[in-house]
Amino acid sequence: MEAIWFILVGLAAGWLAGRLIAGGGSNVIGYIIIGVFGSVLGGVLFDVLGLSTGSGIFGKLIVATVGAITFLLLLHVIKKP
Repeated sequence: MEAIWFILVGLAAGWLAGRLIAGGGSNVIGYIIIGVFGSVLGGVLFDVLGLSTGSGIFGKLIVATVGAITFLLLLHVIKKP
């Protein structure tokens, strides 16, 4: 059941990040991938910075969205010629 929530939060975070970052649009699978990578990256960033959003679903969504936005920004930097 936890894996389903992880995928759903990843989907929502990927979709939000895709809407907030120009050129971040994708399909459902792309949003899930962006969101899942973002969840991991956001978790690491929040841990390193000593930040906490709580343990609820909205806290997880915030961490995943921040991580997905960071992931998309890194991809934009890497892809620039």
